Amino acid sequence: MKNAKYNVLCVCLGNICRSPTAEVILQQTAQRARLNVWVDSAGTSNYHPNKAPDPRSQKYAIQYGYDLSALRARQITLEDFAKFNLILAMDHDNLCHLKDLQAEFKRLYPNQNAAEVALMSEHDTAYLKQPVPDPYYGEAKDFERVIAQCESSSAAWVKYWQNTHSVE
Repeated sequence: MKNAKYNVLCVCLGNICRSPTAEVILQQTAQRARLNVWVDSAGTSNYHPNKAPDPRSQKYAIQYGYDLSALRARQITLEDFAKFNLILAMDHDNLCHLKDLQAEFKRLYPNQNAAEVALMSEHDTAYLKQPVPDPYYGEAKDFERVIAQCESSSAAWVKYWQNTHSVE
């Protein structure tokens, strides 16, 4: 967790398109705001264990100044609910899955705090509670939409943290 005060996990289905993009964008946005936040990503599935992000995600991310090349896909674990303060779902299906995992964690570890679960777009007025669309079967514009929405939602989370003084 790199000695951060606040740890965030971004989660999509396969952890090769949306969540790695969100990880890097949220990390950079928080760093620019001088917030002590560490960001990671994972998938609810184990479709792509230890694989690099989708080449198209990497291609469009680099065009916007984000480097995803060092990231590797992994599946979320119950232990993540103890390691992270906040787990951000990219869409409603993953949010439901995460809430089920959170409930399981709380059942198994009733005396431990569990990470909060929310949508990536929870506080984003431009995309309020909208899913980050999965670009995997899409075109260039779909990958660019992921970047735009992750930038907007990351800025909204940073503003929320600053306004609530939850991360400093």
